[in-house]
Amino acid sequence: MSTRVRKAVLPVAGLGTRMLPVARATPKNLLNVFDRPILSYVIEEARAAGIEHFVFITSRGQGPVEDYFDGNPEIEEALAAKGKDDLLAQVRHDLLPPGSMSFVRQMAPLGLGHAVWCARDIVGDEPFAVILPDMLMMAQKPALAQAVAAYEQVGGNIVVVEPVPESETHKYGIVALDGKGGRLNRMTAMVEKPAPGTAPSNLIISGRYILQPDIFALLEKQGKGSGGEIQLTDSMVELMKTQDFHALEYDGTTFDCGDKIGLLRANVAFALQRPEFAEAARKAIGELL
Repeated sequence: MSTRVRKAVLPVAGLGTRMLPVARATPKNLLNVFDRPILSYVIEEARAAGIEHFVFITSRGQGPVEDYFDGNPEIEEALAAKGKDDLLAQVRHDLLPPGSMSFVRQMAPLGLGHAVWCARDIVGDEPFAVILPDMLMMAQKPALAQAVAAYEQVGGNIVVVEPVPESETHKYGIVALDGKGGRLNRMTAMVEKPAPGTAPSNLIISGRYILQPDIFALLEKQGKGSGGEIQLTDSMVELMKTQDFHALEYDGTTFDCGDKIGLLRANVAFALQRPEFAEAARKAIGELL
């Protein structure tokens, strides 16, 4: 059994209802953030954390996700012939080594827990990361790399969290901590959308996890929870009875790209971060305002 985090599960099978009507024709995780699809940033984040194998959980209509990570000889040959080497390098930026991707079909939208369970045979008996691709994270040290560093420090299971105003806690999954000292703390519970005024903290689960493979046996028996779906957090709560969970308050900013305004914010933020476009982007935004 490997103790290093080499594999990541990326559930991309969601219907993207918050992004309709555009998600009707384009998988939501391929929607644009400035000049690259959301998944491009997420894969870059994962590779920076040492991930070697990517397990995409897909559904009907997600074929373009698989195609995006394949080569395109016609475009590449045309760019090479015209000497557009910089653009060619950008086109090839997201291509992954052969054999480093697996695509598993989730036959019905039964929830995040079910999606993760679908990866069980490919992940095998080793710790793995779960990345929710529509949660795009901007950080000097990539968010998953921060989580892997925390895992190497304390082992067990890691849940990436971030603070929200107390008035917003009822909208999210919230973690409870065994005291608080610094950014990495042992967890004692998870509460899904607590009633206003009852949240054990203001730290929400942000969409990056490192989990032990024991979660698969629990997910296999997990009944339906919130929303009538098989929830990953329900099995995490069960696993917490026998294994350590730590919450990592990561250093960075999250953009919910499964939300129209969240995607807009991400486009603005990532455009402003690019030195070669920042001035023009700032001017364009200013003119609109």
